[in-house]
Amino acid sequence: MLRVLVVDDELGMRVGAARVLERLRLHLPELDQHETSFVATQAESGEQALNIMAQSSPDILLLDYKLPGISGLDVLAEISSRSYDVLTIMITAYATLDTAIVATQRGAFDFLAKPFTPDELRTTVLKAAKHVVLNRHARQHADEKRRLRFEFISVLAHELKAPLAAVEGYIMAMQDRSLGDELPSYLPMLDASLVRLHGMRKLVTDLLDMTRLESGQRKRELEKLDIVEVAKAAIETVSSEAQSRLVSITLQSQTPVYITADRYEIELVLLNLLTNAIKYNRKNGKVEIFVETKNQKIIIKITDTGIGMNTEEVARIFKEFVRIRNNKTRLIPGSGLGLATVRKVAMLYGGNATVKSEPDKGTTVEVILNSK
Repeated sequence: MLRVLVVDDELGMRVGAARVLERLRLHLPELDQHETSFVATQAESGEQALNIMAQSSPDILLLDYKLPGISGLDVLAEISSRSYDVLTIMITAYATLDTAIVATQRGAFDFLAKPFTPDELRTTVLKAAKHVVLNRHARQHADEKRRLRFEFISVLAHELKAPLAAVEGYIMAMQDRSLGDELPSYLPMLDASLVRLHGMRKLVTDLLDMTRLESGQRKRELEKLDIVEVAKAAIETVSSEAQSRLVSITLQSQTPVYITADRYEIELVLLNLLTNAIKYNRKNGKVEIFVETKNQKIIIKITDTGIGMNTEEVARIFKEFVRIRNNKTRLIPGSGLGLATVRKVAMLYGGNATVKSEPDKGTTVEVILNSK
């Protein structure tokens, strides 16, 4: 609802304008917005209008130029000095070029010459109302972008601060020769530093992957792919990591499953899911991959026998930078971007990604993609 203050010393004009405005509706389908209605209040002088605005500023001001006491131009000057967020339409029967120039300089948005018809009033007010709504929507969008950017930078800084501090601490300890002059004494510190550096590199890589997806600047190269073959290649890529953790991987689908897709994006999904299934698994654990076609949709399902998650953790897991932090995951590196990236890719193909999990029993991630 938009509030309109009608300022005119003619009672008939105020009442007539208010009656028209209360029946008026603004439709902005480009914002998926339901209709906006108007509520009108009235003032018979500039002084009364300023008193009303001091209590609550309207969205639109219908302001007569010639008023008893201070003029419409004086009201405009006062509004400008008080920085009210209001759009002013000047109403006047004495429009001159000089008046229009001064009114515009003082912030008037539009002019409505007396006498005017109800249709002229509707057209002018709807034009102003559309300007108000679109401007506010743009400001909200800009505020939201600033808020998200701040949150993103805060989380990123937090994720980098801890490993940087750890590596710095190890280097300073070595610089001070805190464990003596023998290099082997410092090997555990070097190993720990490499783990931290690997984690930071993974974070940067995941960020770049997500940025490429969200920016749309990367040229997608769609081709006919056999997801089973892509899955075999992904398994080969993570095989050394799986062996080091004594985790076996089984691909349950052997027949080709074709999709028109960008190979980089499908590999991104499979590598993220496989990496998670391995590093959150238990010793001698298992990972199984299922790929199938159903109702022109392709379903990729990866199950593990790992540490699993509870219902509350599952509900948060697709958010960016969200990692499940507990005693079981404390030493497992990760960026908190992998599953968020998987879901973004799935949505590019008109699909989605979901998770089912049970603590200490394992997790199943299902990704659904449209095949064309």
